[in-house]
Amino acid sequence: MANGSGPSFATRVIGFAVIFLAAVAIGYFMLKPGDELPIYHPNQLDPRLVDPSVRGAEGEHHILDFALIDQNGDTFRLQDVGDRIIVADFFFTTCATICPKMTVQMARVQEAFKDEDRLLLLSHSVTPEIDSVPVLKAYADLHKADPRRWRMLTGDRKQIYHLARKSYFAAMDEGDGGPDDFVHTENFVLVDPQRRLRGFYDGTNAKDVDRLIGDIHKLLKEQAD
Repeated sequence: MANGSGPSFATRVIGFAVIFLAAVAIGYFMLKPGDELPIYHPNQLDPRLVDPSVRGAEGEHHILDFALIDQNGDTFRLQDVGDRIIVADFFFTTCATICPKMTVQMARVQEAFKDEDRLLLLSHSVTPEIDSVPVLKAYADLHKADPRRWRMLTGDRKQIYHLARKSYFAAMDEGDGGPDDFVHTENFVLVDPQRRLRGFYDGTNAKDVDRLIGDIHKLLKEQAD
């Protein structure tokens, strides 16, 4: 007959169960992915996205300066972004394939953050010789682009192509920005206020744009902390 000097079998089982559950909980929180978004450098990306002149570059990558014209005819530079988060894409108004889908999704992003002053959407025309200021203005009005939130940009073709390939790493094809060159990409690119790349998304895919919206919230929280 047991003399009661040691823990009962049931007590030992409960103790082991508590220890096991605690270990599982600790393991979960140790292995759970963090909410902080990655910071992308050229050597971490698909080489097809990175212009040969930038491949293998070390240190932090930052978006390059630019001077383009928005849908209101105003010159817009990187310094005008201030400390806002950027979502960038590359499109053209006469596109009948991926661009209409991208524009619809970018409008969703605008709507999701319609009261958020810390976010700016930048859509760069890859056919600036066609997408003049009046054309961009009509397109922006058609899609209810709020110029405080969403700038559609035209200007120097080589500069825009340079941005797509060497700044945002948005396009997989190579080229020189000349008249025979053409960028056609569905990528949306997320950039933080420090001008660093924080995410890439398929702008034709609603679920991937949902992921972008979630990541913007994460980045806004990161900036506020």
